[in-house]
Amino acid sequence: MTEDARFEEGGERPLNLGALDAGDLDVISSLVQDAVLPVTEIRWQVSQRRVGLLVNRIRWEDVETARARGRPVERVQSLLVIDNVLGMASQGVDRSDRDMILQVLSVTFEPGEDAEGYVVLTLAGDG
Repeated sequence: MTEDARFEEGGERPLNLGALDAGDLDVISSLVQDAVLPVTEIRWQVSQRRVGLLVNRIRWEDVETARARGRPVERVQSLLVIDNVLGMASQGVDRSDRDMILQVLSVTFEPGEDAEGYVVLTLAGDG
């Protein structure tokens, strides 16, 4: 009988995941669920058409192992990058409040016309 791979076999290497469709984005959304970040850690690089968020996420891929071994669930800093961004808007977020902490609830894709669409980050509260 074969065993499932264990988390420890992966070592302490960073995860590097990409999403090519809405199903892939569901996986990334689950990994950044409940991540927190200061409003100051959002960058839109207009010339590169890229948005980056430096988040502190729960290490969901290790939660079961951590609990089974009696160690605390940890948070890790992660970079969430969205490429091919033509515009950016927010609602319910006061970007001038430099002390505001945001919490990510989900990341979804809303399709538009001609393979375009919107990546929507839903935040706790009204963000």
